[in-house]
Amino acid sequence: MAILLVRYSEIGLKSAPVRKRFENQLKDNMLTMLMEDGVEALINKKGARYYIEATDPDAAVRSVRKVFGVASISVAEVCSSKMEDMCAMAARYSMDRLSEGQSFAVKARREGSQQYTSMDVGRETGSAIFLANEHKGVKVDLTDPDVLFYVEVRDNQAYIFQDYVRCHAGLPVGCQGKVVAFVEDDRGMVSAWLMMKRGCRVMVCGDESRAEALRSYDPLLKVVGPDWSRNALGYVMGCSVDGVADVDVSSFDLPVYFPTVGMTDAEVSAMAETIRAGL
Repeated sequence: MAILLVRYSEIGLKSAPVRKRFENQLKDNMLTMLMEDGVEALINKKGARYYIEATDPDAAVRSVRKVFGVASISVAEVCSSKMEDMCAMAARYSMDRLSEGQSFAVKARREGSQQYTSMDVGRETGSAIFLANEHKGVKVDLTDPDVLFYVEVRDNQAYIFQDYVRCHAGLPVGCQGKVVAFVEDDRGMVSAWLMMKRGCRVMVCGDESRAEALRSYDPLLKVVGPDWSRNALGYVMGCSVDGVADVDVSSFDLPVYFPTVGMTDAEVSAMAETIRAGL
């Protein structure tokens, strides 16, 4: 059975009460995104991992990778943490993923009270993979393998996978309050996106098409008028280092943020294209 392993990053640095609140927000955001994208899925959490069972794992990856706070995702096969079960699973998993003459390696990590070490897991599953593919002339290369397998053991479950899908990380949208973002051009859109990545719930004032692009990352995003500031903690503007001096911040009743002030036009354009593509 394939399952998605979802990891976060800086949330783990928070104190226990704050981390729990952020973890709950992240789970809610993932469920909202999956529902918005029409992906049937069930999310469970244990320790510092979320486990997603989905009818379409690839669609679930495309959906969840847009959620701020998610650092990486892996599509894994799961079995019990018994050594014989892990070896059997690793052998089956590898047979369609190793070609003639390729080299491979296994990276293993373990968390729990098992009677074996991570090195034991790597050695035994690696041996099972080698024996299952010996007729192909495969070999072990721990330095620069053609194919790398990961085995992660957590309590009574084990997961084997090949890839880490890198995501945007940051903080879950909604954990840092609301801001109003003036989005009239690409720099404004990128500024709003960067504030979303820092956990802010952004209310967009401005261009509808750019607001729609931002909604790919927060299905609950709203478009508001220029005078809307209810419960907002500040305003967000897209200004370059040359343009920020023209903004009279004293005319605003709340703090004003300029997330892209240190970015060049080329950097802003590249990020804007990524945002429009929903990547």
